[in-house]
Amino acid sequence: MLSFQSVTLRRGTRVLLENVTLTIQPGEHWGIVGRNGSGKSSFLALILGARDTSGLHPDLGDIQLSPHLALAHVAQEMPAVDRSALDYVIDGDAELRDLETQLAAADEKGHGEHHANLFGKLESIDGYTAPTRAARLLSGLGFTQQQNQQPVNQFSGGWRMRLNLAQALMCRSDILLLDEPTNHLDLDAVLWLQTWLQNYPGTVLLISHDRDFLDNCVNHIALLSENTLHEFTGNYSAYEKQHAARLDQQQSAHLKQQRTVAHLHSYIDRFRAKATKAKQAQSRLKALAKLEIIAPAHVDSPFEFAFLAPQQIPNPLLKLTDSNLGYDNEPLLKHVSMNLLPGDRIGLLGPNGAGKSTLIKTLANKLAPITGDCLPAQNLRIGYFAQHQLEQLHIDDSPLLHLQRLARGKSGNGATEQELRNYLGGFGFIGDQALNPVGPFSGGEKARLVLALLIYQRPNLLLLDEPTNHLDLEMRHALTLALQDFEGAMLIVSHDRHLLRTVCDQFMLVADGRVQNYDGDLEDYAQWLTDHRRRPVNSKTEPTINNPVVDKQQKRQHAADIRKQLKPLRDRAKRSEKVLSEFQKAQIQIEEKMADSKLYLPENKGQLTELLSKQATLKKNISLAEEEWLNAMETLEQSETNTQI
Repeated sequence: MLSFQSVTLRRGTRVLLENVTLTIQPGEHWGIVGRNGSGKSSFLALILGARDTSGLHPDLGDIQLSPHLALAHVAQEMPAVDRSALDYVIDGDAELRDLETQLAAADEKGHGEHHANLFGKLESIDGYTAPTRAARLLSGLGFTQQQNQQPVNQFSGGWRMRLNLAQALMCRSDILLLDEPTNHLDLDAVLWLQTWLQNYPGTVLLISHDRDFLDNCVNHIALLSENTLHEFTGNYSAYEKQHAARLDQQQSAHLKQQRTVAHLHSYIDRFRAKATKAKQAQSRLKALAKLEIIAPAHVDSPFEFAFLAPQQIPNPLLKLTDSNLGYDNEPLLKHVSMNLLPGDRIGLLGPNGAGKSTLIKTLANKLAPITGDCLPAQNLRIGYFAQHQLEQLHIDDSPLLHLQRLARGKSGNGATEQELRNYLGGFGFIGDQALNPVGPFSGGEKARLVLALLIYQRPNLLLLDEPTNHLDLEMRHALTLALQDFEGAMLIVSHDRHLLRTVCDQFMLVADGRVQNYDGDLEDYAQWLTDHRRRPVNSKTEPTINNPVVDKQQKRQHAADIRKQLKPLRDRAKRSEKVLSEFQKAQIQIEEKMADSKLYLPENKGQLTELLSKQATLKKNISLAEEEWLNAMETLEQSETNTQI
């Protein structure tokens, strides 16, 4: 069907692919993975070039593609036509449009056998239902019925890319090529596209940095690494296990794996002690356990960083009281009350356009409430990430200059240039890349830089609106690990379900003008979303989210009383957890030093003896600290249970 035979591809003097051989059978769904710059997009371009003489072609080798197969891909250019969105999507069915043109010409010549044959072909390709099928695609990707008739040139760039995706899906193809299709989608559209691809009978070649999406949409993985291609059978999780086993055979990688797994194991144990029996908490425990298993597959990642500890963490951090939120005095969300406390890790769920970004903008002080109050703590430091911030980078300045400018603005900061470059290195800006202007950077590189600058400011409240857009799988994994240890509060909107599962302790649902707690997990939300879509357009039914309707004022007062009662116990638990964490960090540092083979030379015997002594003392301290922390958590949990009775 589709085969690569000893294919080599060069870009200038650089070899992207060398002697690649691969055969893809009908109906297989392939995920194409690899680091940025490994040649994933070029791999798809070679397939397109097999049909287009003006496209990309291999320098050596051959690509064979059956000529009768229909090929569909998402156009990368931004359309600015004045055709309606619905007509633009229908244009994706080229055979239908060709038949319509022939029928129009036949109408001028009068009816006849040819005319009848054309109508027969139109019926055979289901042409009469094309508007309905196109409308379904648009609805699944988040367009309203009113937007279906809106001219394409009135949509923003992100929505035009959704139109390009819908147009590709409209094509009755045998092979579908998708290059990061979820980048411009929210979680609702991602869930819809996932279901669509699961039901697609043709062959799929998919580049994506969303591991959950890959897990549910592909049954083969092609890893592009070191100029060649490695085949794996199964979804992305199966690939990670196989890749981890291969890396485990390398001693240096093995040692780093053990440190990472130990760190995650410690975190999982702490969360398990704090978690309730709620379904959401159990779901996160499973996700964390999976993260521990897959972590060894990412030990060769170029990214490694941590959030700097906030200088102060006030309690509460931010309060939003009985507020109406929206634009031009038109409330989108009504009677919103939130009290963000240290340690809150909240994921925002809700349909497209329900107001998730509006809520985050209000909390970030980028949008004033229409009514009500948004009261920040005196020492609040917000780390706000949104896609528009990528455009606010100075295109002529380097990553180092951006960071130096930020460091100079921090009083008392005496960081050297080398220290700043080391910090940027954790985000993949190594060597000359730390000194180059950011203007030519890719979207992923700019997103990494914005995150680096955000983390450097030591925020105590993170407000993240789709932080993983444009980030590759390795950077997403590094961000997930870093967020695990963030000491402040965080509120996240993301279409990356893996990120939501592994960093969020609770969810809130933004829907039908309301913001309220959500007790389900992401699987429950997918079902809720399906039910929500089936509701009549004008339905005023309140969203069903398994929470009883109670008097809000009474609920807030009761919650405040409980927080006041439990605060001393929580403070004790946090202090003991911090002490335990410091001991564990020191233990990891000692283990890293002891992994150095030079330490065991005769001339370093004194240093080895000293480290062994420190290691023994630390083990004793860790044991005592764990006992204190467990006692504190047990007392806190018992008190929390009593206050709920």
